[in-house]
Amino acid sequence: MVIKMHVSKKFFLILIIVMMLAFMGTAGAEEVVRAELENGLRVVMIRDPLAPVVTTVVNYLVGSDEAPEGFPGMAHAQEHMMFRGSPGLTAAQLARIAAEMGGDFGADTQQNVTQYFFTVPAEDLDVALHIEALRMEDVLDSERLWSEERGAIEQEVAQDLSNPEYIFYTRLLKDFFAGTPYEHDALGTRASFDKTTGAMLKQFYDKWYAPNNAILVICGDIDPSETLQKVKKLFGGIQTKRLPARKEVSLQPVKPAVLNMTTDRPYGMVSFAFRMPGYDSPDYAASVILADILNSQRSELYSLVSNGKALFTGFELDPLPRSGLGYVVAAFPSGADSRALMADVRDILLAVIKNGVPADLVAAAKLHEVTEAEFEKNSISGLAMSWSQALAVEGRNSPDDDIEAIQKVTAEDVNRVAAKYLDVDHSIQAVLTPEVSGKPVSSKGFGGSEKLITGHSARVELPEWAKEALSRPATLHPVVHPVVSTLKNGLVLIVQPISISNTVSVFGHIKNNPDMQVPKGQEGVDAILSQLFSYGSLSLDRVAFQKALDDIGASESAGTDFFIRVTPDHFDRGVQLLAENELHPALPKNAFDIVQKQAAASAAGELKSPGYLAEHAVKASLFPKNDPSLRHPTPQTISALTLDDVKRYYSSVFRPDMTTIVVIGKVTPEEVFGVINKYFGSWTAKGPRPIIDFPAVPNNKPFFVSVPDSSRVQDVVTMAQTLGLRRTDPDFYALELGNNVLGGGFYATKLYQDLRETTGLVYFVDSQLDAGKTRSVYSVVFACDPDKVSKAAGIVRRDLVDMQKVAVSDDQLNQAKALMLRKISLSESSVDQIAKDFIYCTANDLPLDEPVRAAKKYMGLTATDIRKAFSKWIRPNDMVQVVRGPVPQ
Repeated sequence: MVIKMHVSKKFFLILIIVMMLAFMGTAGAEEVVRAELENGLRVVMIRDPLAPVVTTVVNYLVGSDEAPEGFPGMAHAQEHMMFRGSPGLTAAQLARIAAEMGGDFGADTQQNVTQYFFTVPAEDLDVALHIEALRMEDVLDSERLWSEERGAIEQEVAQDLSNPEYIFYTRLLKDFFAGTPYEHDALGTRASFDKTTGAMLKQFYDKWYAPNNAILVICGDIDPSETLQKVKKLFGGIQTKRLPARKEVSLQPVKPAVLNMTTDRPYGMVSFAFRMPGYDSPDYAASVILADILNSQRSELYSLVSNGKALFTGFELDPLPRSGLGYVVAAFPSGADSRALMADVRDILLAVIKNGVPADLVAAAKLHEVTEAEFEKNSISGLAMSWSQALAVEGRNSPDDDIEAIQKVTAEDVNRVAAKYLDVDHSIQAVLTPEVSGKPVSSKGFGGSEKLITGHSARVELPEWAKEALSRPATLHPVVHPVVSTLKNGLVLIVQPISISNTVSVFGHIKNNPDMQVPKGQEGVDAILSQLFSYGSLSLDRVAFQKALDDIGASESAGTDFFIRVTPDHFDRGVQLLAENELHPALPKNAFDIVQKQAAASAAGELKSPGYLAEHAVKASLFPKNDPSLRHPTPQTISALTLDDVKRYYSSVFRPDMTTIVVIGKVTPEEVFGVINKYFGSWTAKGPRPIIDFPAVPNNKPFFVSVPDSSRVQDVVTMAQTLGLRRTDPDFYALELGNNVLGGGFYATKLYQDLRETTGLVYFVDSQLDAGKTRSVYSVVFACDPDKVSKAAGIVRRDLVDMQKVAVSDDQLNQAKALMLRKISLSESSVDQIAKDFIYCTANDLPLDEPVRAAKKYMGLTATDIRKAFSKWIRPNDMVQVVRGPVPQ
C-alpha cells in the first residue's frame, strides 16, 4: 500500500495517529534465547520482526585449518558436496526446494568455520530446518557425485586465480604464516582436487560434521520458544561424535620481502603488509580502531588522495583466530612513480608509530563502530551473520562483546598496538603494476561450433515434508506502507517508518544519464564532479566536514546517488550536512586541478585495461556506431575541462524535480517532511527538464570478440543481444518469469543444471533481462576454461532455443512463480533493500507497489505465454559474444 501525502496540519495529526499504531506493530526489543541440546548442538535464536522472514545459519566449527596435509581445499570441497544430497534428500530435490523458498541460500568456508545459510519466508522455517537436520545427520559424498562437482569447484579455483588481488592475498598468507594452518586459504587447488576422492570427503565429514561441533543461529520473525521445540524435534536425535584434535598454530618470525606483481586493473597499487593480532588477542579491539583511523578521510594516509599523490588509500584488516594480517594499500595511475608513493606511505606509517594517532580520531572510530553495530539490526540475514561471526568465528558470547571491548579502547591502546604491529622494517612490501591488454580480436566465432541435442529437466518429486509446506500458494504479506509527498520544488519524498533499530537511513537519487547529458567534448566531467564532493561544502572544508560527520557517528556520500545514515537524535544535523554537501559543494579550484590530473592519468590506463576493453566491446557490438553509450572519457577530453565546465554540468544535472529522497527508520512522516523541507525545500531547478533516456536501437547482428588478459587463467564470457522490448511492454513479465526458469534459482534452473551440475563446465552462470524505457538487453555471463568456451556457449544457445520451441513444464513454471513471489517477500527483510526498491520504482516511473502488481501478473502467466515471448523477442543466433582472458581454444 502506498499512502499519498498532501501537506496539511489536520492531515498530519491523523497521520501521526495512524503511524503510531503502525509503530506498535513493528516495535520490539531484540529478544535472544539460547539453548544447548543433549547432543551438544548450540542454538541461538534472535527475534527480529522487521519482516515475515527468517535466516538460519548452521556454523560447523571446521574449516581449512582442519584440512589434511596436501589437501588445502578439503573443507571447501565438502561444503560443495553438502548441496549434492543426503540420504532422504537428493541434490535435485534440495535445489527445487531452495528455489521455491526464494533461492536465497548458500555457504561459505573460512579458516575455522563452514557456514550454511538460508533466508526464507517465516512460514517456510520448518523446511529450512528439515534440510539442515538431514545434512547434519549424513551426506552422500559418492564418487559419482564428486566427479560431477569437481569440475565446478575447479572452475571456482580458476576464477580466483584470475584475480591479481587474490594472488597477492594468498602470497601474504604463505609468507606470514608458513608452517601453520593459516598458510593457505580455504579455496584449494586443482591439483589437490584431482587427488581428492568421494571416500576422503566422507571421512572428513564423519570426523567434523557433528551437532557437538556446530552452532545453529536462527534470526527473524520467530517465536523463540516454538522454534526451539522444532529444533529439538528435528536435531535432537542426531548422534554426537568424538572430535579429533585440532592443529596447533605456531608462528615464526616474519621475514621481510618485496614483491613485484602485475594486475589487470587500470591502476597499480603499493602495499605494506603486517602480521596483526587475532580474535583471541587482547589487542584485537584496539587493532580494529587503528584500522578505522587509517581508513578515515581525516587521516594522513587519506591526505595522499586529497594531495594528488594517490588515487585511493586504505587499510585492510583480516583477522584470524590466533593471528591476522593487515595491509595498507595506495593506488597510482598507470605510468606513475610507484617508488615515490611507496616512500610517502612509509613516512606516514613511521609517523604514526612515532607520534601516535589523534585522540579525537580514536573517539570518532569508537562511535562509528557502535553506530554500525546498531545498523546491523536493519537486515535479518545481516544480523544472523553478525551473530554467527561473533559466536562461531570469533568465539564470543554475542556481537555485544566486541562493542564492549571497543568502548574500553583508549588512545594509548591504539598507539601501543600501532608501534607493536606496524613494524615497517619487518613488513612485506608489494608493488602491483598495471599490465595493459593486447589488441582485441574479432572473429566469426571461437573454437568451432557445437551441435547439441535438446535437453529437458526431469520432473522432481519432493519429499512429503517439503511437498506439504511448499504446496501452499505463495502469498505476499507486504510490511512496507510508504508515505509519499512532493515538495513545492518537485522533489519526491518517500517515508517508511520502521522502529526495528535506533537508526535512520536517508537515500537519494537524481535521475540522470551522463551519456546523454555530458556536452560533447567534455566526456569525463561527470566523474570529476563525483570525486569533488568529498572535498566538503561551501561552509565546511574537507576535513571540517568529515569531522562534523564523525561528531555524530554518521556515514555520508553525496552525488547523483547520495545517502546518510545516522541515529535518530542526530537526524536533523545529518540531513543538514547532507544537504550542504549535495546542494552547496565546495568544488575548490586546487582540488579540481588535482582530480583532473589524476583522472586524465587514470583514463590513459583505463582505455588499455582488459576490463574496459571487454565492456566496451560488448557495447560496440550491440549498439550503432554513434550511440551515446559508446562515449567515453579520454586524457584529452579530461585535460581540456575547466572548473566552470564542472559547475555548469552540476547546475544542469542536480535539480529537485529529478530527485527522490527515501527516509526509512525510527522517524515519523511529519518529522521527516519538516526536516527534508527545511534543508532541501529551497533548492530550485533551472531550465527545462533534461532528456535522459537513450534513443531506441535496432536489433544487433552476431559478433565475436576476444579481449586478451594475460593475468587470467579463465575466460569470462558475455553473450548478449538487444531487444526491441521496453519495460512497459506486457511481455516483460513473461520474459522475466522465463528467465527465472533459465537462471534464477541456482541448481534448479536450466542453465545451472546444464552448465554446472551435469557437465561441471562453469562455476557460475548468470542470465539477466535489463529492460529500460527505450531499449533492453538480454545477457548471459559465465566463466570457464578457454577450451570449454565453445561447448558452454553452445549449451546457452541450445537452452534459449529450447525456451522458444518447448513449453516449460508445470514444475518449472510453478517453481519460477514461487521463486519470484518469495523473492519479493525476502526483499523486505533489509532496510537498504526496501529503500533501493523504492528508488528503482521512481527512477523507472513505476508505482511503488509495483512488486505486488508484478506478483499478480506472474501468477496469471502460462507456459505458452513464456514460449511466445521468447519466440518473439529472443534471437539465439544473434548473440554477440565477448571473451575476456586467454584466446578460446
